[in-house]
Amino acid sequence: MSLLAKRVAVIRGDGTGPELIKTTLLVMDAARTELDLIMCEGGYEGWQQNGGGSFLPPETWSTLQESDACLKGPTITPTALGEPRSVAVGIRQRFDLYANVRPIKEFSTRKSDKRVDFICVREGTEGMYSGIGYRLDKDTAINIRKTTRKACKRVSHFAFREAREKGWKTVVAIHKANIMRETDGLFLEAVEEVSEEYAEIALEEYLIDNMAQQLMKNPERFNQKVLLSTNLFMDIISEEASGLVGSIGTISSANLGDSFAMFEPAHGSSPKYKGKNTVNPTATILSAAWMLRFLGEKKAGDAISLATENVIMKGNHTTYDLGGVGGTSEMGEAIAEEVRAIIHD
Repeated sequence: MSLLAKRVAVIRGDGTGPELIKTTLLVMDAARTELDLIMCEGGYEGWQQNGGGSFLPPETWSTLQESDACLKGPTITPTALGEPRSVAVGIRQRFDLYANVRPIKEFSTRKSDKRVDFICVREGTEGMYSGIGYRLDKDTAINIRKTTRKACKRVSHFAFREAREKGWKTVVAIHKANIMRETDGLFLEAVEEVSEEYAEIALEEYLIDNMAQQLMKNPERFNQKVLLSTNLFMDIISEEASGLVGSIGTISSANLGDSFAMFEPAHGSSPKYKGKNTVNPTATILSAAWMLRFLGEKKAGDAISLATENVIMKGNHTTYDLGGVGGTSEMGEAIAEEVRAIIHD
């Protein structure tokens, strides 16, 4: 391994996280990556044993501070009042990872003009996930939806740059400014201000409720567009969109800031499937491929992405949610074998 190798903090997670990370590392090894991987603990299960003010132990936070990126397995986020915020939210806010990006792309043999293919960009540091909430009394609770022009403008710049880099012509702003006139009004103002700097890219606007309907009714109208919204709205919309491509298990994601990035599957930890070797590893594997490209290992990242798509298209070793009968490890091994063939060629 090169002394200049990029350093990556790998959080195993909990629930099905450890087995998904194990499978992903098998695929990365087949791609002959040159990364310094530091295995880390983190998640609800470890916190139950060790306690603390965070689901990540101090040594994991230290490793993150010293790393170039993070690959995170799924983690459990409980609903109990007073427990720490989720691992993902904690990392996003600590490292100011303001752009959560989820590509929605269909693995299909259908003609290309009918395949679903767009990108969801979500502001990742504030909104309803700011963590500002109170119980006013035993029967009344409030959460504060924090919205700042700075955060809205920088994620808007990210969305327009993403469209420009891809050669796409439209950014779609999703909001409810007709009702939430202060917070979503500010979001919409910021998007419109930024759009003036990207004359070649059109700005479309959809109300969140209409957007949810249009995704089900006319999903192809959003092809080759960047969808942009606030934290909670885009969390929901991107999850809905995953149903268009067959499974949340295929959706990779990146959390990007100006100096750090975290890559993770878009889905949760599915603790009821822990140890059953049934969960689709695609999202975790594609997130790792994305991380490799981000860190400069484009050949390895592209090989993993192509190998994953090939295995899904063949259908012989896929998991149940993709219509197959393979397990997590079997699908991972098939992808690793495909990677070896691609790199050898």
